[in-house]
Amino acid sequence: MNKPDGSISRDGFASARERSPALVEHSDGEHIPLILRHRDVRAAAKDWETFSSDAPFRVPIPSEEKVRRVRQIPIELDPPQHAAYRKLIEPWFLRPTRPDYVAKLDGLVARMIAELCEQSEVDVANHFALPMQSRALAILLAMPECEAERWIEWGNSLYREGDGEAKGKQLDDYYRAQIERARSEPEAEDFFAFLTRLEIDGKPLSDDELAGIANLTFAGGRDTVINAISELVAIVAQRPDLTEQVAAQPSAIHSAVEELVRWVSPLSFIGRVCPDGARIKNHEVPRDGRVGLCWLSANYDEGVFANPEEFRPDRKPNPHMGFGSGRHACLGAAHARALLRVLFARLAPIGSQMQLLEMEPAMEQIGTVRRRLGYKNLTVRVSSD
Repeated sequence: MNKPDGSISRDGFASARERSPALVEHSDGEHIPLILRHRDVRAAAKDWETFSSDAPFRVPIPSEEKVRRVRQIPIELDPPQHAAYRKLIEPWFLRPTRPDYVAKLDGLVARMIAELCEQSEVDVANHFALPMQSRALAILLAMPECEAERWIEWGNSLYREGDGEAKGKQLDDYYRAQIERARSEPEAEDFFAFLTRLEIDGKPLSDDELAGIANLTFAGGRDTVINAISELVAIVAQRPDLTEQVAAQPSAIHSAVEELVRWVSPLSFIGRVCPDGARIKNHEVPRDGRVGLCWLSANYDEGVFANPEEFRPDRKPNPHMGFGSGRHACLGAAHARALLRVLFARLAPIGSQMQLLEMEPAMEQIGTVRRRLGYKNLTVRVSSD
């Protein structure tokens, strides 16, 4: 949706949300109602019996049968299986709350910003945000940073760039090779070694289960984190006085990052399957039909967020759903928050030295709706003054 000044809205659903609580779009040969309003999205996220996640490959929209071979775990499971698997792996994903982990992220960010300052100009989206996401992932997975160089080659999106089927096979081969490698290294302490030691009901997890956890880990926080990093760089460069003021207080940085996640809404929506059908406004969802929980629209609901198109670093309360909602809330949220907080604190002092040389937003098409998300090109230069 275009705004009155001719620019492209970050939301795109405002007029649809005002008219109706749902917007029916076409994808994968289905008519899929997207649930738009904050209250309704949150309620649907809790109602797993009506809106099920037990639908391998069909939780993403478009679906991913052609590009991956395994069910993503635990996001494509319902209770009680979901809770059992999540309980197993959640301790690993809570490590980013520890001071020693944050210190590692801070070291990475400081080094990459120093490199940024040494270059005459940098394409942030491809040569700063993507490498930072991959190298930070190496910290999360307790793997050597050299592994991240391979992940960088996979591009900003695992499946939506290039040949999705060929890339899907490449990724599946990679996960399984890492699983075999971890089994042969009994002293290893990385993520894949951790996975191989997990058990459900006294039995080790199968290779498909392990690959399903790994697949979600790599796919779930890739383009979402890359887009958030790029957007943060742009904010700091455009509003240096504001961001320096925010960076002076740790609590203010926390609030600013929550607002960044709301404002960017890195994941627009997620699918759910209705085993017994459902009725969404005037649309009948057939048995085994899908609906979409539109996190993006919920995060711009004017009934919850005043002036939602405005980035307000001190916005409180801020009940955004940028990391999802309910039992399927993002496992990687602690890592993403820690990385963005460190990046904000490190970037803010040099904001006044950053020049935006080129700035071309990327566009996301959601059925009939078009919105801004990340950048095709965000070129910056950091002056020495």
